[in-house]
Amino acid sequence: MNILERVVTALCRVMLWLSTSVIFVILVANTVLRYATGASLQWANEVPELLFPWLVMSGVVLAAASGAHITTTFLVEVLSPPVRRVVAVLSWLLVAGLYTTLGWATWQMLPIVHDERTPILQIPGSITYACVLVGMVMLGLLALQSAWTAWTADRAPAAPEAQPPVPVAHW
Repeated sequence: MNILERVVTALCRVMLWLSTSVIFVILVANTVLRYATGASLQWANEVPELLFPWLVMSGVVLAAASGAHITTTFLVEVLSPPVRRVVAVLSWLLVAGLYTTLGWATWQMLPIVHDERTPILQIPGSITYACVLVGMVMLGLLALQSAWTAWTADRAPAAPEAQPPVPVAHW
C-alpha cells in the first residue's frame, strides 16, 4: 500500500468511526431520554441524518481501496499481458474520468443545496453533499494510482502459474 492509499484509508477510517460513534451516542442518549422523561432532544434526528452520508461514502471508498467491490475480470484474463496492460490503464483512466465528472457535477450543485437548511440546527445542505465530492475525489485519485500501477507493472513475461503482472481486479 502506497502513501496515497494509506492517507485515503486512514481518513475514511477516522470518518467511519467518528460518524458511527456520534450517531450511536446521540441515538442511545435520545432513546434513554425518551424512555426516562418522555421527552427527546429536538436536534437528535438531524445530526445522524447529516452524518450518515459521510459514513456511507467512507465505506464506499474503503471498499474500493481494499478491492471489496464486485468485479468481472474473465474477459480481461483471456488477453495477452501487453493488451491486458493497455486495457487496464485505459479502464482506470476512464474510471478516473467518470469520478472526476461526478465530482465536478457535485461541485456545481453545492451552491444550490447550500441554501437548504436543516429545520432546527440550520446546517446547510452542502455539508451533506460535500461527502459525495470528497468521496469522488478520493476514488478518482485511487483510480489514477491504479492506472499508474498498471502502467508501471513488471513487463517481464510471467510464469504460467504466477499472478498476472497487471492488476485485473478493482484496487
